[in-house]
Amino acid sequence: MFFRLISSALLLRVANVWGGGVMTSGAKHCSNVRLRYLTQKEAIALDEDLFNEYKYSVNQLMELAGLSVATAVARVYPPSTHPSALIICGPGNNGGDGLVAARHMTLFGYKVSIHYPKRTEKPLYQNLLSQCEAFGVDIVEYLPAPKELNNEYQVLVDALFGFSFKPPVRKELATAMNALIETNLPVCSVDIPSGWDVENGPGTGKALKPTLLISLSAPKLCAQDKYIEGVKHFLGGRFLPPGIVSKYYLRLPHYPGDDQVVQLSC
Repeated sequence: MFFRLISSALLLRVANVWGGGVMTSGAKHCSNVRLRYLTQKEAIALDEDLFNEYKYSVNQLMELAGLSVATAVARVYPPSTHPSALIICGPGNNGGDGLVAARHMTLFGYKVSIHYPKRTEKPLYQNLLSQCEAFGVDIVEYLPAPKELNNEYQVLVDALFGFSFKPPVRKELATAMNALIETNLPVCSVDIPSGWDVENGPGTGKALKPTLLISLSAPKLCAQDKYIEGVKHFLGGRFLPPGIVSKYYLRLPHYPGDDQVVQLSC
């Protein structure tokens, strides 16, 4: 009986470690894990490992990331209070995450629009855009003035630049970048607030100030509290193999229940 009780206790402990305890999906849960943050070089290498060593495809990771983004946005700015959303997409993987998020957000009940100023000709991105159009997502070719944006939408999603960004902002993307900086609307940034240094945050100049940050896979150095104080912070991307976690010495929070995102700050 003694050994049976010990075994049961150990099994319960393991379940709590891997499943985040007995929290159910949708319950409010804030992690207090002391995180490890990635450098830009580590973030790039981790992605390459996922592709090369663990055989993930770009499509897979983009779909999982976009779903995580849509879920986190809905947790903080639900369609019941913020029914109209504009997603600003860049030409890289971060923009692809935004295209996926747009499709999921329409299914969550949002009226979604996309601004995609520099489109990528790769079939993956063309397919994602076609899917958005099939779901009724409005494609906005020209951004209105910030005041008009404030009147037309209730929340913006920043999917312009990811962790590969290096300044300066290209001319064809400057209007989109300025809109994100100047708006009075809440801005939800995908993985990295656009225009920020991946390791050193917003810098001293004019910079985007998101109200929500959704880190993907693992948070980067610019997501430290000293840079995002007062910003709601979620982690998404519940797909990292144990080998990746070990290789990069990651300290990650437990995802509650079957959730795809976990809140890092309340």
